[in-house]
This record gives sequence, structure tokens and C-alpha cells, in this order.
Amino acid sequence: MDHLSTWILMVVLIAFSAYFSATETAFTALSRSRVKTMADAGNKRAARVLRLSEQYDKLVSTILIGNNIVNIALASIATILFVSWFPKNGAGISTAVTTVVVLIFGEITPKSLAKESPERFALLSAPLISLFIVILTPVNFLFSLWRSLVGKLFHTKDDRRMTENELLAIIDEAEEGGGLGDEESELIRSAIEFHDMTVESIAVPRVDVAGVDLEDFESEQVENLFEESGYSRLPAYEESMDRIIGVLHQKNFLEWQKKGGDLRTYLQTPVFIPEHTKISVALKLLQHAKCHMAVISDEYGGTFGIVTLEDILEELVGEIWDEHDEVIEEFQQVDEKTYRILCSASLAELFERFSLNGETESSTVSGWVMDQLQKIPVKGDTFTYENLEVTVTETDNRRVQEILVKVHEVSDANEEEKEEAEADSAAKSE
Repeated sequence: MDHLSTWILMVVLIAFSAYFSATETAFTALSRSRVKTMADAGNKRAARVLRLSEQYDKLVSTILIGNNIVNIALASIATILFVSWFPKNGAGISTAVTTVVVLIFGEITPKSLAKESPERFALLSAPLISLFIVILTPVNFLFSLWRSLVGKLFHTKDDRRMTENELLAIIDEAEEGGGLGDEESELIRSAIEFHDMTVESIAVPRVDVAGVDLEDFESEQVENLFEESGYSRLPAYEESMDRIIGVLHQKNFLEWQKKGGDLRTYLQTPVFIPEHTKISVALKLLQHAKCHMAVISDEYGGTFGIVTLEDILEELVGEIWDEHDEVIEEFQQVDEKTYRILCSASLAELFERFSLNGETESSTVSGWVMDQLQKIPVKGDTFTYENLEVTVTETDNRRVQEILVKVHEVSDANEEEKEEAEADSAAKSE
């Protein structure tokens, strides 16, 4: 073989080395969801790429076998060539030159290019790599037997299922990279966290429930209750709120006013659910019962509160306001470091807004304040939580209604302690 043919053969081998390296990176880095979308749209090459990615072990074996064959062949031919030129130091020179050439043109450059647009390169390389998989089928079969043997010897079982935290991390990356907007990413996060929430965290507590006393009511009184509350449905009870026997719809009440009779016959059958019911389960129960309101029972059989279909849906899409709703801001910023907060607000939202740590059984700011004070709050009570100075500014009987929060600067030492606490919490959750 003359020198020209040798050089041409070496260039071809380098090209194949680059091809195998780039193909490996492309199939490793590609987005399966993006390829699946293209395949569903009728792209035949995308469908082939999807099939290849589903048999990843066979694909990687083919790439590694092919890459090693061309690299060894390149090194052997280069050694023969350089030894013919430099009999004494040809082998060393060949090793140095081949290593540099393979690293630059066979590894680093093609992998960098494939990493930039993995889907496009996978579509281009799919036909040829499919051919190599067919050619190397016997060798792949032997390697599959070897993998099975190694797996049995070392019992290598790895749970590859994606966790919720990993999925949330992917959403954060997509949002930072511009692939998702704030609204889209927030909706996806809400959908992921939807199954973890219970109805007690979004319930209207018993003390705030407006209801109709069936044993002592007047028509005008119920009219005013509908008007003042702004609700189109009210729970109806006997003796006390612990004995809710139905749900009175405003439309049915107007019909009762015209026709008269026993108001109980106009009530809808209520849906009762335990306080620890997941909101996803509550949603299905309400859909099945074709009802918009559920009564939440506590462990003693009493009424914990109520939850509506709107309350549940708001956990997915955010607040839903209609023309009759009074817009209430639970978090009002007074100045740069001071906030006025209604104690009916979600404690999870408060912790998220101010990046707080710690665990508590309370679901509302009101319960958290009582936990911190260890007593019935009165106006003027204060306490400090991490970098927040909290002051009770408004109470109603034995309930705290509003607090004032001042945010102080976090020192470096406190910041380190906070990071350590977050790391410990993450380790425990894993």
C-alpha cells in the first residue's frame, strides 16, 4: 500500500472515530420528548432514533466496539507508517501524534458539536448506526451474555425511576434556560405537588364557615347571608355546625321562596371527607358526586371545615376571582423590609417567600404564630423566627388576624447554619 492510500485510509478511520464519538454523545444528550414529538408528527428518522434509544445497551455496545476497532486500526497503521520513516523513534512519535489527533478530531471536537444539537445529529447518524448494529449483532449478543453474567455476579440493581425532586430540578433548569416561562413552570410545579396536599391545608375552617341553621332561621336572614358571604352555596345544619345535613344552593333557595314547603327537601346531599384526604382524591369524589362542596370531618366526627371545587382548582391554576369576589391581598409590602400578612394565609407560602426552614404541623400563619408564642396571641405579642421579627397587630377574640413582619439581614454565620440545615433536611428526605 502506497503512502497516499495509507493517508486516505487514516483520514477515513479518523472520520469514523469522530462519527462514533459524536453518535454516542448525541444519543446520550438528546431529549426523548422532543424526538417523540417529531416521530408523532410523522418524521420517520425520528421514529428510528426513538427505537434506537429504547435499545440503548445494544446501541452503546455497537458504538464502543466500532470506536475501538477504528482507533486500534488507526494506531496500528500510524505506527507502521512512522516506523518506516523513523526506525528508532517511530513508535513513540506515532503514539504521541495519534493520541493528539484522536483526542482533537476523534473525541473532543465531534462530541462538542454533537452536544450542541444532539437531536439533529442523532437524526443524521441513525441510518448508518442502524447498519452497524445489524453487522455487529453476533458480537453484541456475546456482550449481552457477558452483561447478564456480570449483573448476576454483582447484583447490580439500580432504581432508575425519576423522583419528584429530580423532576422539579429539570423544570428549574428548563425555566432558567428559557424553555419554560414563569407561568408554565409554576403550573407544572403545582401539578406535581398537587398529589401531596391534603384538604386540611386549603379548607375554610369551621369558625369561618357561614351556614344555615335549619331549626332557627328566617327567609330574610338567609337572603342576607347569601348576599354578605358572596357564596352561591351554604352548608345547612341542625343544632350545631357539627351536624351538617345538606348544602343549600341559592337557586334552590329562591325556588323554595316561591313554592314554600320544607326547606330540607331542597338541600343537596353533602359529601363528607376526612381531614387528611389528598386534594386529588377529594377532586375525584366531588366530580363523581357532581357536587361543588365537601364537608371535612375531624377525627371525632365533628366538622373541621369545608372545601370547595374552586379551592382545589386554585391549587393548580392560582386564585380564581369573579365579579362578586372581594380581592384580598394576604401579603402586603409596607416598605422594603416590612410586610403586613393576614394570618389566614398559607404557611407554606410564607416559608417560601422568606426562604425559611423548619417543620411545623400548622398549615396557616395563624397556627404557626400560636405555636411560636405557646399561648393565645394578643395584640403587641412579638417573637423572632430566623431573620424575621414578627409582631401581632390584630386579633379577634382568641384568634390572631394579622401580623407585621420585619426582615433583617442574614449574617454570614447564620447563612452557613441555614445552608447546613437545608443540606441535613435534604439528606433526611432522601
